[in-house]
Amino acid sequence: MDDADARVPGGNPGCGDLVTMYVRAEPGEDRIAEVSFEGEGCTISQAAASILADRMNRKKPGFDEIAALSYEQMIDLLGRDVVGSRPRCATLALGTLKAAVKRIEMDRKLRAAGRSDEDIEKMRAVLESQAAGTDLVFGEAAEKLAEQGRPADAAKPGEL
Repeated sequence: MDDADARVPGGNPGCGDLVTMYVRAEPGEDRIAEVSFEGEGCTISQAAASILADRMNRKKPGFDEIAALSYEQMIDLLGRDVVGSRPRCATLALGTLKAAVKRIEMDRKLRAAGRSDEDIEKMRAVLESQAAGTDLVFGEAAEKLAEQGRPADAAKPGEL
């Protein structure tokens, strides 16, 4: 998506999954206008991203509705029998979407407070460094970690 308000990669280093969510918000509203994604990894992570993007594009939810979506709801949507013991794969896209929405909200507030895009990028780098060491990774570090941890048999784009 060329005109996305946020492009946020999310990764599951243990599995090698990578999902990048692109989100465009309705101008002047705290609501989704459009969501798309690209990714690599297991079938569960990629199917979850596809289902989530489709659902967001149909419903056009508010940011508060996205924040309220639980990981349990995502697992139920996909089917607990399908997800099995891989909840991190199933919820990666939702966590990444939530991070993208938070990025849009934060960027809007910072711009309203007079911060430049350069200032915002510097602040973002600090926040990403503080998140290091968690199981799921969001931001540019996700791409690097997922690339390092991707198993040889992981699905590539277009191979689902």
